[in-house]
Amino acid sequence: MSPPPVPLFSATRLRAQRDRLAKLAPGADFLAPIIAESLTDRLAMVTRSFPRALLIGGHDPALAAHLRAAGSDVTILEAGTRLAATTGALVGEADAIDLPFESFDLILWPGGLDSVNDVPGALVRLRALLAPDGLLLGSFVGDGSLAKLRRAVMADGVRSIARLHPQIDLAAMGNLLQRTGFSLPVVDVEALSVRYGDWFALVRDLRAAGLASRLAAAPPPLTREEVAHIALAFAAQADPDGRVAETFRLIHFSGWAPHPDQPRPARRGSGTASLADALKPNG
Repeated sequence: MSPPPVPLFSATRLRAQRDRLAKLAPGADFLAPIIAESLTDRLAMVTRSFPRALLIGGHDPALAAHLRAAGSDVTILEAGTRLAATTGALVGEADAIDLPFESFDLILWPGGLDSVNDVPGALVRLRALLAPDGLLLGSFVGDGSLAKLRRAVMADGVRSIARLHPQIDLAAMGNLLQRTGFSLPVVDVEALSVRYGDWFALVRDLRAAGLASRLAAAPPPLTREEVAHIALAFAAQADPDGRVAETFRLIHFSGWAPHPDQPRPARRGSGTASLADALKPNG
């Protein structure tokens, strides 16, 4: 019997990072309100109510308040024990949720899917937690993000060690939703450009947003010389005004628990028009 795969991400580091969010001053995490606004805008386009909602992540009180104002009974799931205690959340992780099946009409996941060890397993669990015709709606920082930071950490004089997370792209996310049993999947991307005066400001933002490395194989701390090399390599990518425009690509996704009344794609070969006829030039 082969041994279980070595986890890519550390659950201990995840909990510590989440608990640090409980100590931050209001507004320190610039990304949380942007994601919250995107999710609530998408939710507003759905013309139905969600009596029972699960919110994965308790660091942004605006999302829980929005759901409660809309009439939802909100359950919060949070990995950090300290943060859970301040928000009244259940303690747990998305790929290890142990709650009754079909308990929720809506699951909102505002970040974190990209650093889950078992992404398909987490999606399967969430699918099972949704009642028929229930909605999963979420966002995460996806493929193509932080390109200038990634170039900087590969600068000459910096040890070649994995320091940044692998990223999930748009197509992969769509395939994952389909493979894990969600119907009517929708995935889109929102590119956000943030300009920094130096590398240290970007690092502060990443820590405040809970986006620091959670890799299980924790890299050794950077030496003073490596920090200097990375800072210079990052600054070398600046615009003429001396500021570096870094990109966060927010991947938004949604999928529904199947229900007989949902629209279905037409069966292959059921069309009545010929593609060859449609492509003929008008004459």
